[in-house]
Amino acid sequence: MIDALFVAGTDTDVGKTVASKAILNAFATKGLLTIGYKPVAAGCDNTDEGFRSSDALYLQQAATQQVAYDDVNPYALELPASPHIAAKKDNVEIDYQVLSDKLAKHKTNSDIVLVEGAGGWRVPVSDEDYLSSWVKKEKLPVVLVVGIKLGCLNHAILTAEQIRADGLEIVGWVANRVNPGTEHYAEIIKMLEQKIAAPKIGEIPYLPGVKRKDLSKYIQPEAILNS
Repeated sequence: MIDALFVAGTDTDVGKTVASKAILNAFATKGLLTIGYKPVAAGCDNTDEGFRSSDALYLQQAATQQVAYDDVNPYALELPASPHIAAKKDNVEIDYQVLSDKLAKHKTNSDIVLVEGAGGWRVPVSDEDYLSSWVKKEKLPVVLVVGIKLGCLNHAILTAEQIRADGLEIVGWVANRVNPGTEHYAEIIKMLEQKIAAPKIGEIPYLPGVKRKDLSKYIQPEAILNS
C-alpha cells in the first residue's frame, strides 16, 4: 500500500479540499491512520493563533491522527494570490526541504498521508519553480480532482497528460460537481472516463455546506489502497 498521495486539481476552486476530505473520510472507514497535509496555502486568515487556512483546518479535522497546525500547513500565506506572489509579499521563501522533512515525519506517524496541492498542477511557488517539482522529487502518486463545469474537459485532459509527462502515476480521479446547473453532466463524465487512463474513485454531488459533511460514501478508495 502506498504511504502518501498528492491531490492535484485541474485548476483553482475545483474542489481539491472537498475531494481530500472525502478521501480521508473513506480511509477512516477502513481503519487507517491518516494525516492531512497542506504544504502551501495562500489567502489565509489572520487569527489569534496566527495565519490559518480553512482548507488546512478541514484536513486537520478529517484526519484520524492529531497533528499540530504548523505541521499540517508549514507555509500559511496571507495574500489570496498565487503562492509565489503571496510568498513574496510575506518575505517567505518556500523551501522544498522543509516540505520533505514534514512529509517524512508524517509518514512515520500514519498509514497514509494525504497531501493537498494548491491551485493547478503548474502553480508557481517562486519565480523559477512550481509545486509540481517537489511532487516529482518525492515521486508521489497523484489523485486528480476535476471540477465538473464548462471547460473542465480541456483542463482535465491537459493536466493528466502533463502529470504523466512528469513521470508520475495517476492512481485515480474524482469528479466534483461544483456547478449544479452544468448541462450534459453524464456526457462529460463519460468522456473523462474515456480520456483519463486511471480509475474514477468517486463522484461528489453538489451539496450545500459540503466541507462540513461526512463524504466517505462518495469515494471508493480500493484502487488507491491496492496501487
